[in-house]
Amino acid sequence: MAKILVVEDQEPIRANILELLDAQGHSVMGAENGRVGVELAHEFLPDLIVCDIVMPELDGHGVLQELRQHPATTTIPFIFLTAKADKSDVRQGMNLGADDYLVKPFTQRELLEAISVRLNKHAQVSAHFDQRLDELRSNITASLPHEFLTPLTVIMSASEILMLHSDMLTAAEVPEFAERIHTSAERLHRLIRNFLLYSRLELAAVDPVKAASLRGAGTSEVRTVIPDAAARLAQRVGRVEDLHLELKDVTVRMEPAHLSKVVEELLDNAFRYSSLGTPVRLRAYMDDERVLTLAVVDRGRGMTRAQIDQVGAYIQFDRERYEQQGQGLGLTITRRLIELYGGEMTIESVPHTTTVVRVALPL
Repeated sequence: MAKILVVEDQEPIRANILELLDAQGHSVMGAENGRVGVELAHEFLPDLIVCDIVMPELDGHGVLQELRQHPATTTIPFIFLTAKADKSDVRQGMNLGADDYLVKPFTQRELLEAISVRLNKHAQVSAHFDQRLDELRSNITASLPHEFLTPLTVIMSASEILMLHSDMLTAAEVPEFAERIHTSAERLHRLIRNFLLYSRLELAAVDPVKAASLRGAGTSEVRTVIPDAAARLAQRVGRVEDLHLELKDVTVRMEPAHLSKVVEELLDNAFRYSSLGTPVRLRAYMDDERVLTLAVVDRGRGMTRAQIDQVGAYIQFDRERYEQQGQGLGLTITRRLIELYGGEMTIESVPHTTTVVRVALPL
């Protein structure tokens, strides 16, 4: 059964609730005011908290606010007890992260049902979180060694030649080996950053607290952030002449670093799977005054409907045929970032003709 903390300043009510829950097989603990409740919550780490609102020392809203600020207690299900059902009072509690309300006087059945619902929901969320974490570990374990070893092998072999056979190299060959090392180091650095970002995004997908922290509160000027990110990427892959931008001058609700990452990954995918000399177009436009749409269009290899449906981390299509390098995280990171801000991504493609990736973001 569950560990439950009851925070209630009226001793008869607190005693009755504790007796009821104890009879149901729960492990229970009571607190006579909000301050004691906060201390016991940190020490006891209950599976659920039942808390009155109007109390001495620290009221129920204050208890919830303090507990939501600490990682160990931030996700504990929280049920408020209140003698009134004022809408503003309820809204304040919900804004702080309360899970449910019971208005006094309530029946034993109402209390037990509310506790059962919240415990079951929390168990489902925890199970889903654990499953996602296991999948993440499995994917990283399967993919990480190969992806890291490829650039490391180049770095080690090229540096070994420079160390052991530098006297046999010509003046023109030394910069070539140095460039190999630098290029592979840059690739390794990007791999590590992508793995770390992907891991954070996967965890944020099932954890609202982590999502809010990762999302932040920043905004981006489209005509400033996108051209800079696009130009850097086009310069790096040698496709400056192929890049065509058509951008609306608006502000989007997204951290500049995250918008840059979305643009970088979308364009990198378009450049990677299209030929040098073919255009890659990025448009930013508004269908209405609340949504910004980014559309990246290329005339490359494209994808089938089945491949679009399978887009995910660590998946690359026809790799044995085309020999592209990379771990296939780009579109997955992009989709996760877009979802983090309440947007969505769609892909339309005609193989060997045209691919269009559209991203809708709230302004």
